[in-house]
Amino acid sequence: MALLEIKNLVKNYGEVEALKGINLSIEKGEVVVILGPSGCGKSTLLRTLNGLEPIKIGQLLLQNAGELGKDISWVNARQRIGMVFQSYELFAHLSVIDNILLGPLKVQKRDRAEAEKQADELLKRVGLFDRKNAYPRELSGGQKQRIAIVRALCMNPEIMLFDEVTAALDPEMVREVLDVILGLAKEGMTMLIVTHEMGFARQVANRIVFMDKGQIIEQAKPEDFFTHPTTDRAKTFLNILNYEPRGTNYEENI
Repeated sequence: MALLEIKNLVKNYGEVEALKGINLSIEKGEVVVILGPSGCGKSTLLRTLNGLEPIKIGQLLLQNAGELGKDISWVNARQRIGMVFQSYELFAHLSVIDNILLGPLKVQKRDRAEAEKQADELLKRVGLFDRKNAYPRELSGGQKQRIAIVRALCMNPEIMLFDEVTAALDPEMVREVLDVILGLAKEGMTMLIVTHEMGFARQVANRIVFMDKGQIIEQAKPEDFFTHPTTDRAKTFLNILNYEPRGTNYEENI
């Protein structure tokens, strides 16, 4: 069994069908980048995986946890799936360290000294240990997003979901966030990433999943997708973005 399996997932908002029978398997250590036009269901898919959106049709199967969302017993399993949002979602009245430790202390009931030691190590890793006692209003957008990543990692997830985490950032702040995600990929973290950073997607992904109108219409290795997409919709998408790959390093393509 794959680490995460999505079977015939359907999500409706009233009469609007946001997801139309999604089937997708994620292997341990795999980095899957989800591409597609705005409104195609990318973010909705991530939110259903983390339990933020309820589902009535379909199955979410997490290895060693069974089917997610069917009863209260899967609450602990949800902690195995971390998520970072476009808008940071940091609590303005809490310091950086208190934002990071809220989940480990309140949800996981961990010892503060142990959890704070891990948080310190993660802050050093992303270059923000000196901002440990700062408040969100004192941070740049790129710093806030790196703190959001640390907060998610401090819950010790097996899978990380990233939903357009650079969309709200100024261009000069994009690289500092993408570098952190790239580092996680090199260390073998299982990730699903929604992004419009095409060069980054090409470098970090093991597999590209292309969505349109609530459906997966193409899956391929990055090189194949960006050089020889098989569907007309994917070709149009890349042409509209005017994406022309120039190298394998995302810095050459952003």
